[in-house]
Amino acid sequence: MFPFVRLIKDMLIARRLPPLEHFGDVHTSHHICWPWDIDMFGELNNGRTLTLYDLGRLAMAQRGGLVAVLFKQKWALTMAGASVRYRRRITMFERFTMKSRLVCWDDRFMYLEQSMWKTNGECASHVLYRSALLENGRAINPARAAEALGHSPVSPPVPGWIAAWIDAEATRPWPPMQDEIAHPA
Repeated sequence: MFPFVRLIKDMLIARRLPPLEHFGDVHTSHHICWPWDIDMFGELNNGRTLTLYDLGRLAMAQRGGLVAVLFKQKWALTMAGASVRYRRRITMFERFTMKSRLVCWDDRFMYLEQSMWKTNGECASHVLYRSALLENGRAINPARAAEALGHSPVSPPVPGWIAAWIDAEATRPWPPMQDEIAHPA
């Protein structure tokens, strides 16, 4: 089940924090790995990790003013892709810090970066997300959101590592080739 209580808590905390004024500003949030977050190996479950990243993104959107714009414009936000690296375990009752930021956008998607940090300073995981804004169920140019927030519609430069991911994703077949998955050569 989605952690709605945690979401409400994080959104209330975000409302009390200073607004994020510039694209690329980092939203930092603090979390605990609870017993219902772990897998059978006693560590933060990979699926729950992605759910907790949802909380960080939504709180960041709250601080950046995007949540208000979404409601005002009747827009929605959806995830369109992700690439995750898991490097260190987060275990039950361990505290960790999450960092979230919008990096850039193109004419279809926004690219967001998030990471989880252990108290000893080690990065536990890192994710790059591609997100789309929807109006009446159709994707719209993220520059419209920038303008609605009073910012320039011009994206910050796309870092090389994100550009490489975008290029790699463009070569990935969609829909997946079912025959090749069922009967690999």
